[in-house]
Amino acid sequence: MVTNTHPYKSLPDKAFWKRSVAAPAPSEVDPIGVFDLQIFPETKVATAGSCFAQHIARHLRNSGFQYYVAEKGHPILPPAVLERHHYGTFSARYGNIYTARQLLQLFQRAYGRFQPVEDAWLESDGSVLDPYRPTVQPGGYISVAEMHADRAQHLAAVRQMFESLDVFVFTLGLTECWRSLADGAVFPLCPGVEGGQFDPERYGFHNQDVAEVTVDMVEFIEGLRQVNPNAKIVLTVSPVPLMATADPGAHVLSATSYSKSVLRVAAEALRHKFAHVHYFPSYEIITASFSRGRYFAEDLRSVTEEGVSHVMRLFLRHATGGAVEEVPSIKATEVKDDYIAQAEALVEVECDETALDK
Repeated sequence: MVTNTHPYKSLPDKAFWKRSVAAPAPSEVDPIGVFDLQIFPETKVATAGSCFAQHIARHLRNSGFQYYVAEKGHPILPPAVLERHHYGTFSARYGNIYTARQLLQLFQRAYGRFQPVEDAWLESDGSVLDPYRPTVQPGGYISVAEMHADRAQHLAAVRQMFESLDVFVFTLGLTECWRSLADGAVFPLCPGVEGGQFDPERYGFHNQDVAEVTVDMVEFIEGLRQVNPNAKIVLTVSPVPLMATADPGAHVLSATSYSKSVLRVAAEALRHKFAHVHYFPSYEIITASFSRGRYFAEDLRSVTEEGVSHVMRLFLRHATGGAVEEVPSIKATEVKDDYIAQAEALVEVECDETALDK
């Protein structure tokens, strides 16, 4: 006997596009499927990754949670100076970490497992830059010795962060990177953009695929578990499009689609492989069609505060079980133009990648 039933009959509303995406008001769309991580005010939450990770840090801090900063700078320095020198931008002073390879190599360098051949960039004005965080020290260092001292202090803070954090939020940003042809060391920016001199005999372009991103992240995750067995990880994918692509013949739109697709697939594979790794869909919230493009500014790249508030409202709702006051929804259509400008200025973030097309 044939009955009028099938597996879709018993699925929840979130399984259907019309019920969960098209029908609700944009601010009420909640695409979280499985996210069983719980954080509390005392939980040490550390962040790293691309520019979008800074929004997460800001909202955690403003919502009463412990945004964990292991590298704080000297207490006598005023807040403006600390901010200009990138103290507190992320949990340690490493600047933007765009790729999985860059994160893995940071971990390896912190624990003495990798010592890149490329040591310092000597600039034409006599200043010295750290190739692996060239923008964190305004004006550069006065000598290689000073840079080495600061790097040693920085890597010590990175070790402290990894060993004492409770939750590590990493925002995967890019697959494209520039690396040393001598030993494969990757840089946050192409040499020559914000320091150093580009030499095609020394540096090469590389675009990671799914397998490479997954392998790099697995090695990092297992390394972190060795030094901090109780650490949990939240992966997100940055919704911010590429500023520029160096992939020969590629259009930046297609290159963005490739990069984000690779990162999203890798994040899903990692979530299934490790019970302590969680995925939060900030990428989907910002880029999905339900917002009608409202979550991007006029440059179609910068994320508006309305979009950020939607992401963090859902993060706090699910990660805290509603234990804290939710981030209020901001509707751009209900505020004056000058307030929109102020709100957009408020969420400016440090993003090294913008130097690719000044």
